[in-house]
Amino acid sequence: MDNESPLKAIIVVVSTALVCSVLVTVAAVSLQPIQNAYQDLERIGYIVGISGIAEPVEELSELEIIAAFQDLEPRIVDLERGTFDETYNPRTFDTREVATAPEFSVTIPTAEDLARLGQRSRLATIYLVRENDELVRIILPVYGQGMWSTIYGFVAIENDLNTIADMTIYEQGETPGIGDPIQSREWQTRWQGRKLYDEDGTLRFRIIRGAVDRSSAGSIYEVDGLTGATMTTNGVMNMVRYWFGPHGFETFLNNFSTVSSAGDTQ
Repeated sequence: MDNESPLKAIIVVVSTALVCSVLVTVAAVSLQPIQNAYQDLERIGYIVGISGIAEPVEELSELEIIAAFQDLEPRIVDLERGTFDETYNPRTFDTREVATAPEFSVTIPTAEDLARLGQRSRLATIYLVRENDELVRIILPVYGQGMWSTIYGFVAIENDLNTIADMTIYEQGETPGIGDPIQSREWQTRWQGRKLYDEDGTLRFRIIRGAVDRSSAGSIYEVDGLTGATMTTNGVMNMVRYWFGPHGFETFLNNFSTVSSAGDTQ
């Protein structure tokens, strides 16, 4: 074929494009497990970071993070019954992946859908933190809609099942410099010591506009808002209020017994 032929030029271009697309596809497929591993490691780091059993996670190596994570006790909770589910392996069960699967998902009643999820999995993986066989914290997954994105995080509560020990947000897509400070440790540490429920068991937690007045009686349930990020912080607040409400973990927490040596619900 003549080197100056337009047909030859088209064949060369198409062939090159096909070869490049195949190489890109092969690279993407082969690298996917590595990408997933790094994403899993990052998420594990966030969990370890609020567990209270390790040094600041920034100072830990990858192997130390994995070792600390292995010390946690993952359990699967049936949110409808408020009890542990022993059917699946909690170390491999992906709650997020099955959230919309027909066999696992449930529709959230509109009146209770504070997190604006529409549906969620009936099962959730939590983490029990023990020291010398005694329960010290429970780490619970939370997620919900912010202003622009679905926000994913964890809340660690003390063994009184009411006091927030720590919290973290590991994924969000809120406005840079305005909403994304919800992922800053400086803001997240303000949650430490806050209460979720009052003495009557009523969920009182909220994020307010501006700074909390520490002298007020209700300040123990309040967290400072972020300037200019009302929609995002409202999303975080509603996310927490949903997951610690009657359609979230409330039934489980009411059933949970800290005196059970096996960590089972009663």
